[in-house]
Amino acid sequence: MHPRLRLLLVTVVAVLAAGVISAPSARAAIDAQSLGARRNAAAGTITFRVYSATATRIAAYVYSAATGAQENVSYVLTENSDTFSATVTVADLAAHGVTGTVYYGYRAWGPNWPYNSAWTKGSTAGFISDVDSAGNRFNPNKLLIDPYAREISHDPRTPGHTDASGYRSGANRAADTGTFAPKGIVLTPATGGSGTKPTRAFKDDIVYEVHLRGLTRNDTSIAAAYRGTYRGAGLKAAYLASLGVTAVEFLPVQETQNDTHDVEPTSTAGDNYWGYMTLNYFAPDRRYSSDKSPGGPTAEFQAMVKAYHDAGIKVLIDVVYNHTGEEGPQGDKNTYNLFSWRGLDNPTYYSLTGDRQGPWDNTGVGGNYNTANPVAQNLIVDSVAYWKNTLGVDGFRFDLASVLGNTCQHGCFNYNRTATGTALNRLVAEMPARPAAGGSGVDWIAEPWAIGGNSYQVGNFPAGWSEWNGIYRDTVRRDQNKLGVDAVTPGDLANRFAGSSDLYGDDGRRPWNSINFVVAHDGFTLKDLYSCSAKNNDQAWPYGPSDGGSDDNISWNQGGVAGDQRKAARNGQALLTLSAGTPMMTGGDEHLRGINCNNNPYNVDSSANWLGWAPDANQANFATFTGRLLAFRKAHPALRPANFYTASDTNGNGLGQLVWFTPAGTTPDAAYWADANNHALAWRIDGSEFGDSAPGIYVAYNGWSGDVTFTLPAPPSGKQWYRVTDTSTWAEGPDQVAAPGGETLIGGASTAYALRARGLLLLIAK
Repeated sequence: MHPRLRLLLVTVVAVLAAGVISAPSARAAIDAQSLGARRNAAAGTITFRVYSATATRIAAYVYSAATGAQENVSYVLTENSDTFSATVTVADLAAHGVTGTVYYGYRAWGPNWPYNSAWTKGSTAGFISDVDSAGNRFNPNKLLIDPYAREISHDPRTPGHTDASGYRSGANRAADTGTFAPKGIVLTPATGGSGTKPTRAFKDDIVYEVHLRGLTRNDTSIAAAYRGTYRGAGLKAAYLASLGVTAVEFLPVQETQNDTHDVEPTSTAGDNYWGYMTLNYFAPDRRYSSDKSPGGPTAEFQAMVKAYHDAGIKVLIDVVYNHTGEEGPQGDKNTYNLFSWRGLDNPTYYSLTGDRQGPWDNTGVGGNYNTANPVAQNLIVDSVAYWKNTLGVDGFRFDLASVLGNTCQHGCFNYNRTATGTALNRLVAEMPARPAAGGSGVDWIAEPWAIGGNSYQVGNFPAGWSEWNGIYRDTVRRDQNKLGVDAVTPGDLANRFAGSSDLYGDDGRRPWNSINFVVAHDGFTLKDLYSCSAKNNDQAWPYGPSDGGSDDNISWNQGGVAGDQRKAARNGQALLTLSAGTPMMTGGDEHLRGINCNNNPYNVDSSANWLGWAPDANQANFATFTGRLLAFRKAHPALRPANFYTASDTNGNGLGQLVWFTPAGTTPDAAYWADANNHALAWRIDGSEFGDSAPGIYVAYNGWSGDVTFTLPAPPSGKQWYRVTDTSTWAEGPDQVAAPGGETLIGGASTAYALRARGLLLLIAK
């Protein structure tokens, strides 16, 4: 069958199966249902409230300890319009021995396993099937985490309980998990402050993506008890501010399975250093807290956010709403993990195949979260609002975000940018994006791709969303590392350096909606991009072993010449800093952090994968180079345009805020723009139109393997060109980027400048 016919058939089946998205149900406000366990201190009560469209019975089981003991008491919840609830008094809990921390979980029954009065924990009374035709997977032997729990006690697998098989249906359906399963923790509402949020326009931000634990785990300037924690991360705010960072973006900090892998040379199985397998969307991960007592992670996270806010730095977090840590099939259609959502309402929380027997998977890690379902969307919106309003987060980067644009629940996947009922559009509608000029609002960032279907959507996200610009990354890498192999035209480069108007200008978005990056956590570091011609993941600890990782990295080791590797890294960092758009660098790149060519160290929680804080001379020089370039960007608003530059076009017509030049100092014609044999390009920005202290900025880039002489254009009247930096090896050192006032005079119009092979020149008019 032709693939398009197959897709059409699947879509029709999905429509008939009622899988198509409907408009979200009206809500009076975010978190209108008040799901979760809510303490009313004044009334001395706790209300448990949980949603399920198909459950026939749900009971809350309450414990006085997180593990090792049976429940103290259980309460059958009352159902009302698919919401099950019960309010209990603190006095009643105390009468049953629950006087301190209240731990709880849910047991649920439904069509595939209806309630039977003969049922006891560990029995199969009432069992019909592990999964029914509607996709229900109820099993009362599995204690379930409340999806709205504010903290959870521990992970499913812990150092004392490493076997996850007890959580599974199928052959282990009768295994009761009550004594060892994670429990929700009933918290008093968080009251700690997170400081005053920065209101900076996103166009003025410089994003630093980093793993929270890896940021300080290796930093001996921080007390040992705080290394790798929220508190330790907060102590780095001053350093990041001094580097020039204005927004720190942490890899996932929501609870994930990571209790079982402290630092040890271990196999890849189950390790989860990066944290992209979420167990709960509200709870800050306890492993990153120096205070692991109930409420400690929440309070410590808030204090960390305040430390960054006090330094003028935004806090962004990487969130994973496209799949969960429950994973996919564990062998056959009957055998699945039941930690939380799946055991409460599988068809509501997960996208399923047309027959409802398996997951629909655009993630490669177990199946899609059902982002097209209004109730599942409520959880996304409610949890994001909690991190924003209660914990103080300024913005969010969404992993595999095109899954949140899905318009079909079961049996298909279809991304739609304009559908108002998608999670993408609901988030922006209910929590507006930060205005272009700055102010209150959310910085929304998408990783604009997933796996398969129409999920690659770079440049096609709704208004209000910024995107990781993967085309920027690939264009810069190809030009630097694939000379003579990949065809990159001057027109390709110009589009990326000027803010990618071809991607973001057609739908009303701006250059700053392009998150420009050369490297990210998911792939080589900046050093390794220019030091490694291929990945090397199957190596001994502490650099591996890791599985997966792309085989197409567009990388090159620069012939093995260390000086050329550093020069290539300087070029990548300089192009990133001088391009229109919002630059993102990865933690440790300022010190040329490498991990020995491992491009997928998701499981490597080791000193090799943590940031280093004892740089050698070359690393220190690179950090100075980076910091001074960031300061240059911040000092010159002409590099941070709110709108796309007015420019000479690719046919050489017109002048504007930005003018392109060939090395000869002429305007490129159509032939020059389209010829991939041309490997040099220059541009001048008119700073006066941006209120810039520099009336002119000139950048020349030589991507060729030999030296190229650039003829400089005329500077503004009465001015001369001064050199800020030349990335060539001859200039390497602590002053490769001149401090303000220390720039070198080069000359005026028609001055010839010999730019060495694979070098970049930055001039200002003074």
